[in-house]
Amino acid sequence: MVSPRNTVQVPVEPALELVRKYNVPGPRYTSYPTAPQFSESIDREALLAEVVRDNRDANSPLSLYFHVPFCESLCWYCGCTTVITKRRSSAGEYVTLLEKELALTAPLLNAARPVTQLHFGGGTPTFLPPAEIDRLAAAIHRHFKFAPDSENSVEIDPRRLTKEHVEAFRRLGCNRASLGVQDTNPEVQLAVHRWQPLAQTAQAIAWLREAGFQSVSVDLIFGLPLQTPDSFRKTLDEVIALNPDRLAVFSYAHVPWIKPAQKIFDDRQQLPTTEDKLTMLMTAVAKLTAAGYVQIGMDHFARPDDELAIAFNDGTLHRNFQGYTTRAGASLYGFGMSSISETDGAFRQNHKELPDYTAAVEAGRLPIERGYLLSDDDRQRRAVISDIMCGRGLDFASLSRRLGLDFVATYAAELASLTDLETDGLLTRRADRIEITELGRLFLRIIAMRFDAHLAKRPGGFSKTV
Repeated sequence: MVSPRNTVQVPVEPALELVRKYNVPGPRYTSYPTAPQFSESIDREALLAEVVRDNRDANSPLSLYFHVPFCESLCWYCGCTTVITKRRSSAGEYVTLLEKELALTAPLLNAARPVTQLHFGGGTPTFLPPAEIDRLAAAIHRHFKFAPDSENSVEIDPRRLTKEHVEAFRRLGCNRASLGVQDTNPEVQLAVHRWQPLAQTAQAIAWLREAGFQSVSVDLIFGLPLQTPDSFRKTLDEVIALNPDRLAVFSYAHVPWIKPAQKIFDDRQQLPTTEDKLTMLMTAVAKLTAAGYVQIGMDHFARPDDELAIAFNDGTLHRNFQGYTTRAGASLYGFGMSSISETDGAFRQNHKELPDYTAAVEAGRLPIERGYLLSDDDRQRRAVISDIMCGRGLDFASLSRRLGLDFVATYAAELASLTDLETDGLLTRRADRIEITELGRLFLRIIAMRFDAHLAKRPGGFSKTV
């Protein structure tokens, strides 16, 4: 069993000075290279050649992602790709499109490959009625075979959940669920246009556990309008009392130039100060680790016996577009509008607008809008950045072995650039490794950015790093 890590024993004021110094826009590194590098002018034949290459090995695992974009109302903080509608027939029409996309993709894949991970995201997948969930399940199982221990997860909106939804996703094979909560304070909920009484969340968790879900996760966000350190402390207490297996505590990404609905927060001047936001983060780390959770990466927490905590401890943790995962080494195939696929050599992203996605699928075309072909340098840097985001530092000998190069010599300039981070206590350097400190875990994105070769070419469009 993994022992909980120590809490971050750092006074707020010194940490605040570091936040002021390092809190610049930067990627969250759910991929490398990151999505802004994807191009619409990509050679599609080369992308499909990567798919063929990826499917040569029948034993290579698969990870599947299905994006269900619909929500009945817009949460004003949301940065996801969504379609806001109360038109219920949209669900059935969309499942038909997913069936067609599956049929278009299946001939390119090796049918013998085992699915070790499945994830439904959105929007909210619970927009689909139970009958449509069953229809989608039939299509998925018609094209893929699942490993006996596959991790199959679904994002849940407790406000739109019925017991029948839970049972339908369980019939599909889902064994994990993550619940969007964000904050339990009624005033904050009203300020972000997401009214969700705590009783609704508790009922959703009870239904999931009764149905046999192995793991239940809760998503929180700090930095939302009207939040204070005291109110967020109460949110943490109320959520801990629900006893989730995992928590994700995300920093609110304020990107009104991308998501115009967020401009309302600027107009009302409701956002917390940098100092208050940092206090919320440090409070979350202290409270959750004191409650027995293990801090994983920069924003996830899990019970010590949860496989996410075990993977973090034994060095097998992985990070992809769904966040932290235990299923390293699996090729990711995404379905639905805006979904992203990732193989060793390429990224592909579907059309981000529903009419464009619909038109492509109805015409019998793979709905690819843009993509990226990785160079050898990209693959090497992806491994380095993954070790930073998923582990406790960089082991030079291990990286040299895995990448087939002299790590210290190849990345001498990047290693030299870490001096200020070391001086400020974010990491320590030894002859054979770099170790990230507890304080440094608040700044993982900053450390990873030092190894990103693309930022200088295209630095904009990201949220703040802390």
